[in-house]
Amino acid sequence: MSGLLFKRLTPLPSTVSFLQALRRRFGWNLWEWLHAWVYARFPYLYIAVATGEHPLVPRRRKTAQGPPPGGPGRLARAFADGYHGKVILPPAAGRLVTLEKPLRLTGLETVLPYPRARDLVLDHPEHLALLDCPCRSARPNPCRPLDVCLVVGEPFASFITEHHPRRSRRVSPEEALAVLAACRERGNVHHAFFKEAMLGRFYAICNCCPCCCGAMQAWRNGVPMLAPSGFRPRLDPAACVGCGSCRARCPFGAIALRGTLPRVDPGRCLGCGICAEVCPAGAMHLERAPEAGDPLDPAWLGEPRRPAGAACPASSPVRGRVP
Repeated sequence: MSGLLFKRLTPLPSTVSFLQALRRRFGWNLWEWLHAWVYARFPYLYIAVATGEHPLVPRRRKTAQGPPPGGPGRLARAFADGYHGKVILPPAAGRLVTLEKPLRLTGLETVLPYPRARDLVLDHPEHLALLDCPCRSARPNPCRPLDVCLVVGEPFASFITEHHPRRSRRVSPEEALAVLAACRERGNVHHAFFKEAMLGRFYAICNCCPCCCGAMQAWRNGVPMLAPSGFRPRLDPAACVGCGSCRARCPFGAIALRGTLPRVDPGRCLGCGICAEVCPAGAMHLERAPEAGDPLDPAWLGEPRRPAGAACPASSPVRGRVP
């Protein structure tokens, strides 16, 4: 009996590593410790409450639609400043899950337009975990499959797999690439997520659908927690056949048809590239858009910083299916 009690009270190795990392980052700030612990240990409860799907959340939270008049309020902006995602293209997502050595890039103010949680720090980047998506798991009729979230590096991957053994598993870089490719075939958007409580840095790639994703729901309701990829689509009118595929598949509702030609709303487009991939005529392609920030791509950031508007390796322009 005493042995069982001792085992239950002994923290898992990943817990010790996570708490040590929290102390290095936040000192003895118990609020940040508690926030990080609740988020990482109980992500399904955390996200269910945040998305309004938990039974204890008032019904009015679930039915809210549209951004508030006058733009995001102070609380919405403060929330987004410490918890946000960056839209990334498939080549960049693939590079993030196949790094072979640690990476430390801080102060990415031209990549992430937020004052906090904008470091790209990867310890043991080859340590990857595939997790059942908390957003999909919170929905009454979620999209399938559920296991579409990739946790990258330490101490996060070990913490997730040790504390959520039924909802997560270790994967190799090759398996992670296969997950990314399958999600992209389904029209999912790759988001690289950063959170102040998660050591103020990147920790996961979520492959998101607009019907389930809590961040996309928040973005539609005026919480600015998604940053554009750094690219925008451009149309070749002569090549367009007017099929409307781009409009139908745009996950951000950023494309309308003017006659038979699509028109992109720059205020809603986040440069995910889905429109370019589904265009049967190859009439849509992506181009760098300096006003949308720099791409989150190790191939871009790992080299000396380029001037605004410079071409990104293997990514500009992008026509048809993104390699």
